[in-house]
Formats: sequence, C-alpha cells, structure tokens
Amino acid sequence: MRLLKRFVQRLLIFGLGLFCIWLIVFVVFETADRRLPWILAVAVTYGLAAYIVLPRAIRIGLKILQSKRVPSYAITGDGLPGDPVNVVLVGTLQQLREAFAALGWSEADRLGLASSWGMVRAFVFNTPYPTAPFSTLYLFGRGQDIGFQRAIDNSPRKRHHIRFWALSQMRAQATWGTTEFWLNTERPPDNESVLWVGAGTRDTGLSLTRLSFQITHATDSDTVAEREYIVGELRKNRSIEAVKVYQAGENLLTERVNHYITDGEITLAILAANSA
Repeated sequence: MRLLKRFVQRLLIFGLGLFCIWLIVFVVFETADRRLPWILAVAVTYGLAAYIVLPRAIRIGLKILQSKRVPSYAITGDGLPGDPVNVVLVGTLQQLREAFAALGWSEADRLGLASSWGMVRAFVFNTPYPTAPFSTLYLFGRGQDIGFQRAIDNSPRKRHHIRFWALSQMRAQATWGTTEFWLNTERPPDNESVLWVGAGTRDTGLSLTRLSFQITHATDSDTVAEREYIVGELRKNRSIEAVKVYQAGENLLTERVNHYITDGEITLAILAANSA
C-alpha cells in the first residue's frame, strides 16, 4: 500500500511538472511573444513563471507529498526549507536590539516596495544599504519578527544576517515536543522576556532560488560556521551569558537541509542585562 501511495504521489508530481512546462512555454510565452518584442516576452514569461506559476505548483506539490516532519528550519513563502534554526537568545526585545547594536549590526528595514527598490539599486550599483530588508521566511506560522545584519566590505551583496522569531517561554515549555510548538502565530509582548529563535546565515552574492528560480541572495552553505561567528561576537562583547548547546527538535536529520550544511545544533544563551 505504501509503495502504491508513493507511486501515485510521484505520478501526480510528474504530471504537475509537465503541466507547468506546457503552461509556461505554450501558453504564457507564446501569448507574450505574439504581443511583445522577443526580449520583453522572455522577461514577462520569467516573471510570471518564477513568481506566480512555479510557487503555486510547489505548494500543490507539497500538499500532495503531505510532509509531516517537525522542521528544524524556517520555510519560504512557497513552503520549501529555508535557513536552519541555529541560535536562541533569551531576553526582551530591547535587550536583543542593544546586543546587536553594540556589535555594530543594523536592524533590517521592513520589506516593502520602497525598501525592495532600494535594495535592488544598492545591489546593482554596489552601494551601501546597512538596513536593507530581508526576504520573508516563516516559523511558528508567521514571518520573522525582527532581523539584524552587518555588511561585509561595506557591500550590500555580502553580509552576516540573522532573523528572529519571538516565542513565549511559557508557551514553549507547554508545547515542546509536539506539533503545537511550531504553530504559535501570536507574537509575545515586546517587554516580555522570551525565546528569540534565530536563523543566521551569511550572504555571499546573487543567486536563484531552487525550483521557482526567483532572484535572491546566495548564501554560504556552512551555517555552523555562521552560528559560531555570531555567538562568538556576542560572547566577546559580553552580550550573552549561560551559553548551552541543544539539539534542534526531535528525530531530525543532521546532515543537509536544502543546500545548507548544518549539524542540527542550536546554541541557546541568556542576553545580558545591559548589552550596550
């Protein structure tokens, strides 16, 4: 029965892939090609395929596969594995901001039309944008609550950065080890001492996302090294204390997540009372 189910799933995924190719090549491109110059037709086809057709096909495919794994990583808007979770800090929002400000890191702008256009210009002309926005990744049923970054060589193309999601400590204790742990859509109050669940990676340039081929930052695959860098900087500045290492989640793979190398470990630390 399991083999039959797997065969049907693969058959449906294969059929979905063929449908997408037909839709993109023989409907979208041919329609655009009849009405626009060839180069514009290609651009329009890419935009519709990468940002509308393929993301929706991916979501349908994931529903067909019905994955039940508890994640050890944030997910993209298309439901694909994103950055691995590798840091948890305990404290208030103010403590978190003070800790990264003391390191010279900038808080990321909210993603919007103005900030996105600013990021595009900075990326193309390689001009500094220290508060550049992040793409949205999801954990606990919502996008990141806050993010911090520090440019490398003053370039918008390369940067250390980390996204954080707030989780009530009481909620975490009550739901740890169950699927409810990952379904908390409510953000705790800013003045509450919470778990700041973070996913830190290092951007290295320009890339395309897997499957949907959207334009995005390329990232260094070694998220273990980036975790050690971030924790090391916070330690050196005495912004954290009581550092411990835990294994992420339960029954999780610890070799590769998407295109990342991760050991599946999370460093947890208490934010110092006065990080500034």
